[in-house]
Amino acid sequence: MGPMDYFERRLDTKNRLTIPTALHEEFGGEVVITRGFGQYLHVYPKKIWDQEMEQALRGDILDERIADLNVKFRTGRVEAKLDSKQGRITLEPHHLAYAGIGRDIVAVRAGRYFRITAK
Repeated sequence: MGPMDYFERRLDTKNRLTIPTALHEEFGGEVVITRGFGQYLHVYPKKIWDQEMEQALRGDILDERIADLNVKFRTGRVEAKLDSKQGRITLEPHHLAYAGIGRDIVAVRAGRYFRITAK
């Protein structure tokens, strides 16, 4: 069986998202949640954020495109640990508002991270 590429979930009343068990090892217990390029969220395994995103966001200090990407991805950036009981993360109210998410979400793999949108 290949990697999980898609899942749907309903947030609980505390805005917690249960991550499928099949992804717990990939996420390594900790994630980074950011705004996406559009009106959706990105969820990165923390190790991918640290190894790849931080490197990509360094760029040239005078490169306006890199500066804009830093603003986009660092505004509202949150690190979250999967809770040990059910593998849940809490989505912040500002994230839900930004992505227009109510209770139902769709998560789709986009390379090394997941894109989360309203269902």
